[in-house]
Amino acid sequence: MLSTLVWLPIIGSLLIAFVPFKLTAQQSRTFALVISGVVLLWTIRLFTQFDLTNDAFQMHEFMPWLPMLGLNYDLALDGLSLMMIALNSLLTWVALYSSVGSMERPRFFYALILFVSGGVAGAFLAQNLLLFFLLFEIELVPLYLLVSIWGGEKRDYAATKFLLYTALAGVLILTAFLGTAWLGHSTDFSYQQMLQVDLALPTQVVLLSLLLVGFGIKIPLVPFHTWLPDTYVAASPSVAILLGGVLAKLGTYGIFRFGLGMFPEAWSLLSPFLAVWAAASVLYGSVTAIAQKDIKRMVAYSSIGHMGYVMLGGAAFTELSMVGAISQMVSHGLILALLFHLVGVVEAKVGTRQLDQLNGLMNPLRGLPVVSALLVLSGMASAGIPGLVGFITEFLVFQGSYSVFPVQTLLCVVGTGLTAVYFVILINRTCFGRLDNQKAHYGKVSLTEQVPALVLATLVVVLGLQPNWLVHWSAATSRSLVAAVPMTHEVQVAIQPPFQGF
Repeated sequence: MLSTLVWLPIIGSLLIAFVPFKLTAQQSRTFALVISGVVLLWTIRLFTQFDLTNDAFQMHEFMPWLPMLGLNYDLALDGLSLMMIALNSLLTWVALYSSVGSMERPRFFYALILFVSGGVAGAFLAQNLLLFFLLFEIELVPLYLLVSIWGGEKRDYAATKFLLYTALAGVLILTAFLGTAWLGHSTDFSYQQMLQVDLALPTQVVLLSLLLVGFGIKIPLVPFHTWLPDTYVAASPSVAILLGGVLAKLGTYGIFRFGLGMFPEAWSLLSPFLAVWAAASVLYGSVTAIAQKDIKRMVAYSSIGHMGYVMLGGAAFTELSMVGAISQMVSHGLILALLFHLVGVVEAKVGTRQLDQLNGLMNPLRGLPVVSALLVLSGMASAGIPGLVGFITEFLVFQGSYSVFPVQTLLCVVGTGLTAVYFVILINRTCFGRLDNQKAHYGKVSLTEQVPALVLATLVVVLGLQPNWLVHWSAATSRSLVAAVPMTHEVQVAIQPPFQGF
């Protein structure tokens, strides 16, 4: 059942790329959409089979591969994996659907998107450390090509920078995995086997530090973030949706699964540092976003800040903060995908992303009123306005973290205020005022261009009004992760399922 999520997109990508007969751009897009649609429906079916009360891994699939190396095909699912798989399936479909217009080598483009989706799904499901690493790295070259071939200005520079940073992250992660096995005298790289390895605390701290830096580059967190604005800006809107909405979550997923999961004692020791790191990323990302003139770059820097909330929840490792952190990963992916899609539509219709050149898009006759209204909604969601999904996920993180790290939590709350500042600047300068050119009349936004934004906006609103539909899936997993960490905090915040207070 789980293998379908991995192999169907990969097989689909190979068919699109290598079928002997000619496929038009529209036929390639339609075929890719059908494949991603089937994967999305299959993911929805997983929710009906998932046991909410079970904190162990479910739907296990195992097949020996290279047992002499400790590498086996081993997949399973828990609440954390389930949410990430759902996000990957949805945003892959959104990225494919939003890729309208002419492009070079469309078959290759759609094949690479599907291949990345299958690799990422496998990484979220992998229960073998070497298998995770292979699938974690398998998306590197396709994404490099997606940026360097179909990107915008400075795409070669951005793609190369992304490649180098991600390669370095992979080296650090593999070193930590190999070190854990060798020092633990284990020849089996299965995740369950690694949980049984007993290492001295100083050794745990070193190995955890390698994972934190490696996955911190992937998220990315300050100061490992410098590849992000260049890559996100150079990437096409569809690729930016995958980079920010899904690929960044491989970093936080890896930190929680392997850092927190395998080295709980070291995590407890380093948690104050992690909370400071999270607060620094939130403030830096927010302040830097305010200074941007390119709205796509502004959204890119905002991503750094919002991923800091995830790290804060993990650093506090209370049940409530962990549920909030996992939910924030989903919330951030939905909001960021919506923003990147809307920015792409604005650039396609107006011809610029510069705040100094945009004005009056809310004009009902000659502007982009629907896009502007959705842009206002997405800005409000990112700023944490009550009633939208961004509010409840950030509130869960803050509520669960304040008793443990009050100062760092308050600094992150300040970051939400700064988020409101830069989105007010963005909305005020783009949506309101008069059109500078009285003859300006931008092209109509087609239904095809509106559908991805409407789907994402609906989820942002619905999950904001009914957050229990989002948070309760990861409750048991969060409780299991927290239970493994030695409690050094004076206060442990507990929650009772099914979050009846929300």
